[in-house]
Amino acid sequence: MDKLEGRIRNHDREIEKMCNHHFQGFVDSITELLKVRGEAQKLKCQVTETNQKLQTDGKELLTSMDELRQCRLQQRNIATTIDKLTHCLPVLEMYSNLQEQMRSKRYYPALRTLEQLEESCLPQAGSYRFCGIMSENIPRLRTHIRDVSMSDLKDFLESIRKHSDKIGETAMKQAQVQIARDNAVTSQQRSASGRRIRKEACSGTEVDRTGSNPFSEKDSGILDVEDAEEEEVRGKDLSQEMCVCFTQGARDTFENYYRKQRRKQARLVLQPHSNMHETLEGYRRYFNQIVGFFVVEDHILHTTQGLVNRAYVEELWELALSKTIAALRTHSSYCTDPDLILDLKNLIVLFADTLQGYGFPVNQLFDMLLEMRDQYGEILLKKWNQSFRQLLDQDNYSPIPVVSREEYQRIAGQFPFQDPELDKMPFPKKLPFSEFVPKVYSQLKEFIYACLKYSEDLHLSSTEIDDMIRKSTNLLLTRTLSHCLQYAIKKKNVGLAELVQIIINTTHLEQSCHYLEEFISNITNVPPDTINATKLYGTSTFKDARHAAEEEIYTNLNQKIDQFLQLADYDWAAAQGGGQASDYLSDLIAFLCSTFAVFTHLPGKVAQTACMSACKHLSTSLLQLLLEADVRQVSMGALQQFNVDVKECESKFDLDMNTNCQPIPASPLLDLFTQWDWSTYLADYGRPTCKYLRVNPHTALALLEKMKDTSRKNNMFAQFRKNERDKQKLIDTVVKQLRNLIATNQA
Repeated sequence: MDKLEGRIRNHDREIEKMCNHHFQGFVDSITELLKVRGEAQKLKCQVTETNQKLQTDGKELLTSMDELRQCRLQQRNIATTIDKLTHCLPVLEMYSNLQEQMRSKRYYPALRTLEQLEESCLPQAGSYRFCGIMSENIPRLRTHIRDVSMSDLKDFLESIRKHSDKIGETAMKQAQVQIARDNAVTSQQRSASGRRIRKEACSGTEVDRTGSNPFSEKDSGILDVEDAEEEEVRGKDLSQEMCVCFTQGARDTFENYYRKQRRKQARLVLQPHSNMHETLEGYRRYFNQIVGFFVVEDHILHTTQGLVNRAYVEELWELALSKTIAALRTHSSYCTDPDLILDLKNLIVLFADTLQGYGFPVNQLFDMLLEMRDQYGEILLKKWNQSFRQLLDQDNYSPIPVVSREEYQRIAGQFPFQDPELDKMPFPKKLPFSEFVPKVYSQLKEFIYACLKYSEDLHLSSTEIDDMIRKSTNLLLTRTLSHCLQYAIKKKNVGLAELVQIIINTTHLEQSCHYLEEFISNITNVPPDTINATKLYGTSTFKDARHAAEEEIYTNLNQKIDQFLQLADYDWAAAQGGGQASDYLSDLIAFLCSTFAVFTHLPGKVAQTACMSACKHLSTSLLQLLLEADVRQVSMGALQQFNVDVKECESKFDLDMNTNCQPIPASPLLDLFTQWDWSTYLADYGRPTCKYLRVNPHTALALLEKMKDTSRKNNMFAQFRKNERDKQKLIDTVVKQLRNLIATNQA
């Protein structure tokens, strides 16, 4: 402690020394400090004043800086907000668009919006609550879109099923208008010349490119129609619905469902009504449904991707084509009206042209139309068969009286008849043929026109049309008209005058056949001398009919002769013959005279043949009348009467009728018996110069047997008279000689 205190005293002395040493400096410093104190006070006042001023001025600055800070903060917040909104607004706008698209049922854009919202917009927007809500709604919206799309697909399928007939009707109408326009353009081009044809062809091409061709409207909808129902169908955007389902992975389901439903609809469409064949409207509705179905398929093929392909459509068309052709064959076979068949053919052509315009092959339809041509021809033949028979039944079988030149020219306009000699005759006069001839010729021309109408629009060449018409006309001539003529010839109660007129009619119809061939050539523009051209068989047809009429004349004439001969009432046991011809024979000769007078209108050969046939039949019938089994006994008086009748026939035929008939076979036989010239007959038999060359020994023996029986019956009580006995012996002797002669010839 002492040391410490000592040390402290030392330090105090040193401090005191130091303070003494520096005291003056300290005083000076204090003095200076006192001086500075006043200045410092002033400075303090100035600083205080300045500080107050600075505080006053700084307060405004601080306020401004605070405002600036707040503004900077707001600006940063605004920038941040803008940045966030930049990411959120597209999400909200897209979601708003999505809601609008959902309300307007535009599901394919809505689905695209959902995908864009989910993949890009929502991740960039951040984890906001509304984003979470949107993310939760997206699966529900996608499911709703898929369900609604499938529902709309079902509605679309149902709608097109209901309206396919209307679509098809519109398509066929537009195709018909286009075909008519094309035909009109073709006609104008044919009538135009040179450069004008080329200009119109070019302008026509432009019109076809830009016009309203129904076959080029596949990109603008199913069809451009004004009907509200059609607009409803066309408004269904199947392409979007398909893309919706494809995008959501439902491609197979969508495609299989669509094709399955369409196949069911196809089966319904292709099933015709049971009474479809009764009216044309039934066929029209059937075709409208088919056309509408495939117009929709073609539209879907060209406006969608993957739903249907060309192979599927072609397969469906092949199925539809086969069933359609089968249905048409079945139902058209029930049709018996040629006008309905013709209208059906035109409807089928329009049906084929419409679908061909959409790219569907229709060659089988035209092949079926060629098959239907045969059926149409058969129906025409049946119709014309009735017409021909009606004309034959209504015909008066008399030459046509003509009282004026106008009437003559009218008939000449109906039938190509030329007769210079008849032209020179004054009116009134008669045409050789009956009303049947011009009417039949007109019917033949109408038949040709009917065949031509069916051949139109079948894409056939002029040669094929000409050949078809000629073959059909040949069938009409060889079958229908020939059978009708045979019917007229063979029907009961037909008179000889009618048969004669039929021969005259067929002669003139035969002469008109080359005019008929010229008529066919004119309407088909095919020269008649074309190689392999079918010729008309009219000549042979009318020749056969004429020959049948001639044979019928011969048959009827012989039947009339037989009817008169049935009236013969000979007394075969008469003792003495009469001096004049029998009444029945006089009537027969009068009938033959009037009949042969009618034959003067026939060609000479026909008339001569008819007369010769009548003479021959009468001769044979008279001989058979004498030798028939019912006549068991014949007296000499009966033979004398019979001989008078035979001589009367020969004289009339040779003198009055100029028939140049051969002698009646019974005439030399009767001469032999009446003259009893047996010695000459037996002696000259077999010689060429024999007087009784035409007398057959068998015939003579049969007649002698009848006379022998008569002699025995009449003279059984007078057998003791010498003359009668001699006569009986003479007959027996001649009978024996005839038998020996017959036996010798047979040996």
